[in-house]
Amino acid sequence: VQLVESGGGLVQPGGSLRLSCSASGFTFSSYRMSWYRQAPGKERELVATITSAGGITNYADSVKGRFTISRDNAKSTVSLQMNNLKPEDTAVYYCNAKIPENYWGQGTQVTVSS
Repeated sequence: VQLVESGGGLVQPGGSLRLSCSASGFTFSSYRMSWYRQAPGKERELVATITSAGGITNYADSVKGRFTISRDNAKSTVSLQMNNLKPEDTAVYYCNAKIPENYWGQGTQVTVSS
């Protein structure tokens, strides 16, 4: 199993970023996928989840209305569109697959700062 995130970077408050996760080594279309994040000194937290077919999504209260998770089962990718970013969104963002063990990508840094 391999999960590779991309798309992080430095953005000003109010800006947008799109994270992508490319998955391989398992039947991507059969599993729920999630994005987590971990800020310095804090525990890793769930940001968003999408079911295997993409029909149901769930978000942390802190990102509802600003972030959108999506997936492309034909390309084995899951994305996180992040709009109206805030400084408190600064964290390392991780792609997660639970199949049933937890698999993680290496993470991508998102920094929101003026």
